[in-house]
Amino acid sequence: MSGWTIIFVFITFGLILNIVLAGFVVFFERRNPASTWAWLLVLFFMPLFGFLIYMVVGRNSKREKMFQEKEKYDRETYISYLLKNKTSYEKIQAQSDVIENGGRLIGADYLTDLAYLHLNSGNWITFNNEVEYFNEGQDKFEALVRDIRAAKEYIHMEYYIWRGDKLGRRLVEELTKKAEEGVEVRLLYDGIGNRTLPKNFFDRLHRAGGYTAAFLPRLIVRLNYRDHRKLCVIDGKVGYIGGFNVGEEYLGIVKRYGHWRDMHLSIQGDAVDQLQIRFVMDWNFTAQKGAVPLRPKYFPERVQKDGVRMQIVSSGPDTQWKNVRNGYFKMINEAEKSIYVTTPYFVPDDAILEGLKVAALSGIDTRIIIPGNPDHPFVYWASVSYLGELLQAGVRCYQYKNGFTHSKMILIDSLMASVGTANMDIRSFDLNFEVNAFIYDAKLTKQLEESYFADLQDCEEITMEWYRSRRGGFKIKEALARLLSPML
Repeated sequence: MSGWTIIFVFITFGLILNIVLAGFVVFFERRNPASTWAWLLVLFFMPLFGFLIYMVVGRNSKREKMFQEKEKYDRETYISYLLKNKTSYEKIQAQSDVIENGGRLIGADYLTDLAYLHLNSGNWITFNNEVEYFNEGQDKFEALVRDIRAAKEYIHMEYYIWRGDKLGRRLVEELTKKAEEGVEVRLLYDGIGNRTLPKNFFDRLHRAGGYTAAFLPRLIVRLNYRDHRKLCVIDGKVGYIGGFNVGEEYLGIVKRYGHWRDMHLSIQGDAVDQLQIRFVMDWNFTAQKGAVPLRPKYFPERVQKDGVRMQIVSSGPDTQWKNVRNGYFKMINEAEKSIYVTTPYFVPDDAILEGLKVAALSGIDTRIIIPGNPDHPFVYWASVSYLGELLQAGVRCYQYKNGFTHSKMILIDSLMASVGTANMDIRSFDLNFEVNAFIYDAKLTKQLEESYFADLQDCEEITMEWYRSRRGGFKIKEALARLLSPML
C-alpha cells in the first residue's frame, strides 16, 4: 500500500469511529441536549483528538456498572446501620411524621423546604449540633491537629487532595503518632487528586498500623467520577466538612494563589453520625484492608439538647438523585428575601440559572461571588458568560480580589445555609462524589452572612459597565468556554 492509501484508510477509519461514537452519545448516554451538542461539536470538528478527550472526560457515569454496585452497597450498609441503631431509626420515623403532617420542624418558625433531602437522600435532620466555622486554613488545621492529638479510639479522614508538602507531612506525622499509640487511623484519598504523591509517602503510617486507600485508582486516565469529598470524623465526637483540602495553598502561603479564603465546619452532635456512615460506605467500598464494621463505638450515644439543626447530604454517580444540586434548587426557588452564593466555579445548569434569574426579577436580593484570580481560566471565562446573563436580570455579581476564594456556600433568607464540597457547576452536580451540610439555623446562618459580607469588602463588583467593556479576545474566549461548558 502506498503512503497516501494508508493515510486515506487511517482518516476513513477515524471518521467512521467518530460517527459511531457520536451515535453512542446521542442515542445511548441520555445526556441533556446542551451536553450532547457540545460533545458532537468536539467529535466532528476534532475527529481523533475529540475521541481521546471523550475517553478521558466524556463517558456518562450512569453507564458505569461499578457505581450501580456502589449505590446498592451504600443502600444495604445504610439499612444495616439503621437496624443496628434503633434510636436513629426512631428519630427518622418521628421526623417523617412531622414532615408529612404539615412540613414544619418542631419549634421552628420556617418551612422545611428541604424536606426533600430528608425523604430522598436518606439523611435525617439532626437537632443537637454545635458548629464552629473556619475561613482561614491556619485556624482550621490547628483545630484539626488538636482534635487528632486528643483522639482515643479512631480517626477517619477522606480528602480529594493530600499534598506531599510541609502541611501534608505534618498531618501524616500526627496520624502516625496516633497509630503508634493504638488509635485506628484510616485515610481515604482520591486516585487522581493525589496522583503525584510519592509511592512511599504513607509508608511510616502503614508500618505504625494505619490504613490508607486510593479512591478509584483504576480510573487513573479518567478525570470524571472523582471523590471530591473532604471530611473527617474523630472518635465519633467531632466531624469536619467543607472546602479545605490538605496542602500549603490552603494555608494561603503559595504565591500563585495568595491569600486563600474558604469555608469549613467543625461539628459536634448527631450530624457526626451522618459523616461517619458516609465515610464507612466510601471506605468499605474502596479499601482492601481495615474494613469498618457497624459497631456502637463508631456511633456513640449523645446527650440530646437544643442546638443547630442540620443534615449531611451526599450526591454523586452512586446516588439515584442529584441530592446536593436539588437541595440548591429548592433553596433558590423558595427564597423570599435573599440568596447569597460563593462558589469558585460557576457553571450552572439551565434550571439553577433560571431560578437565580427569577429570584432577582422577583426583587430578591441575589448575589454571587466567584474568584477574580481563577485557578482554571477556561472555567472562569464560562462563569463570566453566565454572570453576564444574570446581570441583566438584576443579580449582583462580584469577583474576589484578595487572593483566591474556594468557599462553596449558599445562604437563604438569613435562615438556611449549605456549606460543603459541591461547587455550583455541572461537574459537582453530575460527575463528582460530593457531600454538603444543609443547615436550618438562623443564628448560625447570620454568622455566615457576616462572613459573606466581610468577603464582599475584598471584591470587585462586576457591573454591566464592566461586562460591556470586555475586550474582543476575552469575548472570544468567553463564547468558546460557554459553548463547551456543558462538558466541563
